[in-house]
Amino acid sequence: MRPIRSSYAVLKRATGILLAPLMLAAALTPTLGQAQEAEPIKLGYAKCAHCTPLSLTPQNATGVKLEAISFNTGNDVLTALLSKSIDVAQVTYLHYATALDKGFDVVGISGQINGGSQILVGNDLPVEPGDWEGLKKLIAQYKDEGKPFRVAASRGNAQDIHMRGAFLTHGIDINKDVRFINIPNPSDHVQALRRGEVELITSVDPFATQIREVKAAKFFDFPYDQAAGKLTNLIVTRSDVIEDNPKGVEEAVRAIVKVNEMMADDKPLFVDTIQKVTGLDNAIATGAVDNLYPDYKMYRESAVAIAQMMRDLKYINTDVTEAVEKNLDYSFLEKVTGKSKTDLGY
Repeated sequence: MRPIRSSYAVLKRATGILLAPLMLAAALTPTLGQAQEAEPIKLGYAKCAHCTPLSLTPQNATGVKLEAISFNTGNDVLTALLSKSIDVAQVTYLHYATALDKGFDVVGISGQINGGSQILVGNDLPVEPGDWEGLKKLIAQYKDEGKPFRVAASRGNAQDIHMRGAFLTHGIDINKDVRFINIPNPSDHVQALRRGEVELITSVDPFATQIREVKAAKFFDFPYDQAAGKLTNLIVTRSDVIEDNPKGVEEAVRAIVKVNEMMADDKPLFVDTIQKVTGLDNAIATGAVDNLYPDYKMYRESAVAIAQMMRDLKYINTDVTEAVEKNLDYSFLEKVTGKSKTDLGY
């Protein structure tokens, strides 16, 4: 405190004026930049192709110290958010609805990147790409022969609900016609196919593209003809984070939107980012980018439709459509983009 008293005395002698207490208080106040600096934010994301751009958010954040932490799966990210190990999480619309079904406190604050799902079938299966009738006949043949037709995904990920919704659209009962196999970590999908443990798998990029590149399976279809469409990633937080650190949340959303726009404008950067985070080669990363759609909007009607479909599929036990709609907070996107929530997917 001594230097401040000394400065005050010097100014008084030089001017002959008694400085007002308000001016002295101002001398003790942090600079404007310091005052506006938000509390740090920890952002969690999964190691999927459309999630990897979030690794670039720390260097593109302003007004907040942002730490980006990678996890193996979206389920791991959601667990970290709910346990308060992180403040903001990249999950999927499926995780969002599931969390609300269980009564957890989650709030959607931004979209991110959609797409990234592929249905793949064993190389020896006699079905052509997109031939759902042929697939249904093959499944029926397996049933007649007393053999299970095994389908796999990582339960809790967007690809699981994409697959289930597509099956429902094409008249395949996931509970009666096929046997579901849960393979939690998408990086294990390729080996499951190579070992012949499943006939069909719905995987996430870049792992889906990797499976095709190493010829562990062949492409069947994109599972987007269902209520979820291509919707995949959603950025969520908790209400206590919004209450305690609204500026930090806003700056996190700003960084996400900025990085999203970078990915949309610069595909080579997108490819390079996937490579650095996943360690997969250029051909796989390039193929994955073709199935990814940067989009920071949050689609309310589609989110509600996903929740309804999840209940129809007995994926969740309660009707969470009201909560799904209520817990989408567009205010941060509105501040960051200058757009109305109507223009942001409401």
